[in-house]
Amino acid sequence: MSDNEDDIPVLVPLTPEAQKVPVTVITGYLGAGKTTLLNYILTEQHGKRIAVILNEFGEGDSIEKSMSVGEKGELFEEWLELRNGCLCCSVKDNGVKAIEDLMKKKGKFDYILLETTGLADPGPIASIFWLDEELCSDIYLDGIVTVVDAKFCSQQMIERKSEECTNECQRQIALADVIIINKTDLIQKEECDSLRELIRSVNGFAKLIETSHAKVDLDEILDKNAYGGVGTIRLEDIFTDRGYNPENKHRIDKGIITVTVQADGDLLKADLDEFLQNLLWEKSIKNSEGKTIQVLRLKGVVSIQGSDKRLVVQAVHELYDSQYTTAWRHDEPHFNSIVFIGQNLDKNILETCLKNLVTKQL
Repeated sequence: MSDNEDDIPVLVPLTPEAQKVPVTVITGYLGAGKTTLLNYILTEQHGKRIAVILNEFGEGDSIEKSMSVGEKGELFEEWLELRNGCLCCSVKDNGVKAIEDLMKKKGKFDYILLETTGLADPGPIASIFWLDEELCSDIYLDGIVTVVDAKFCSQQMIERKSEECTNECQRQIALADVIIINKTDLIQKEECDSLRELIRSVNGFAKLIETSHAKVDLDEILDKNAYGGVGTIRLEDIFTDRGYNPENKHRIDKGIITVTVQADGDLLKADLDEFLQNLLWEKSIKNSEGKTIQVLRLKGVVSIQGSDKRLVVQAVHELYDSQYTTAWRHDEPHFNSIVFIGQNLDKNILETCLKNLVTKQL
């Protein structure tokens, strides 16, 4: 080190060890095939260095507590490096602590898969890795992958604890960026088509993959960068077709559905923030029946007044974030398009809210 404090410091190039490690949360209802998927990843020669964490994250169903994976079903209490380059561990303590311990092994892997229990809501878990300031320097949330049982998913989606309560299966599907319809060999094509339509009614933008025995091309579920606005799941691509509208008809339902609203023109960032805070934090926006609109997931592309770039907006439960991405084309009309996934959604009211944000600037 130079004795002269005024000397310009030497820049250190960013090495692979210093790059952020992506985290994919894998969730799914009991028996959907999560463990089969992880066994496949841990035993196949895919050439990827993947760390797999099995974690119950709080209270869950005892059936899946401390679930073990491996060729012989052995339980890994400590990190174990497998022959194909994967790392595996069964974690019983806090999930953030598990990730912090894992990061000490940085350089031995380039991807983290985190499995939840079958009765877990992936939203709070994903939020830890999406906007956690202490971890964001080392890792980032790449996406949520939900595995569903092709034979029993339809039944699981309609089961409710009460009329006002959605079940875990619907919530897992609602929050997914990629949905793996597993065990398709157990149903007929007509049943599979019907299931796809049912899943689409809950989540209109997730990528759907059909498979049996959870054998998937890892490129289909990894490196999605679903929260970054770039990568293989880009929000700009989702909204390229201005006619995109996943719901077949406008409806208000006690279950979880997808609703898309659109409006042309520009709006102010401050007005957008106020709307999102009223919707997500204050929960002050009601539907036509007077019920609180509850948003589980939100994705959108917005045009901000005075900016030549698109603003990508995302939300999981009460957390939301936005970032500027690609520039608008010179001849392209500015528009705003937001997809809401949640309960008690009202397309007319949400669209009116968005249009009011635009007209305030006219």
